[in-house]
Amino acid sequence: MAQSGYDMYFDKCLFPVTPEKISIKINGNNKTVNLINEGEINILKKAGLTDIEFEAEIPQVKHPYAVYKNGFKEAGYFFDIFEGLKTGKKTFQFIVCRKTPVGKKLLNTNMKVSLEDYKISEDAKNGFDFKVKFNLKQYRDYGTKTVNIKIAASKPKASAEPKRETNNSPAPAAAQTYTVVRGDCLWNIAKRFYGSGAKYTVIYNANKGVIGGNPNLIYPGQVLTIPAA
Repeated sequence: MAQSGYDMYFDKCLFPVTPEKISIKINGNNKTVNLINEGEINILKKAGLTDIEFEAEIPQVKHPYAVYKNGFKEAGYFFDIFEGLKTGKKTFQFIVCRKTPVGKKLLNTNMKVSLEDYKISEDAKNGFDFKVKFNLKQYRDYGTKTVNIKIAASKPKASAEPKRETNNSPAPAAAQTYTVVRGDCLWNIAKRFYGSGAKYTVIYNANKGVIGGNPNLIYPGQVLTIPAA
């Protein structure tokens, strides 16, 4: 992969050198069984967890092709982050931002994952630099759902379904706040509040301190200010 066209992150940690290749495997849970009269059949099930593998260069010295968010950082800085994710049993967002050489945005990858294992290698042909091989696995949030059932004392009355918000919702008359959920992007949030995704810059400019320098990188749980129209 060309460094100029791809940026890769573990949460907000930008890899200084983008891997040459990334393998993303979507696993299946389908099951085949044999029926007496029908023979072998395939029972389709929900896809399994996705596996991601790649090897990345982590420089120990400065290189003109390496990119850093806030100046050069030695390899130890990144190793501390990797160790924290593994030993701390933390999930994080695996993000790949793709664009053409002229800056046109392409398909992005943004997936919640866990760091299954990683291997650090040193080789004389790489000088002082390191190679790190990563194995990541998709993480799906889960939990017990509680359902409260109320028994009506009398025959329940039919109630009208609340009017759903449309894409042409009027812009808010006063500033509001919005908590980012999984799958959100500024374009969709702007479309929801202003009726036009093109107004995402209004939200971004009001929340640069929360979002940072890249409007494409927002995370579940972030609280954004939605300016008035």
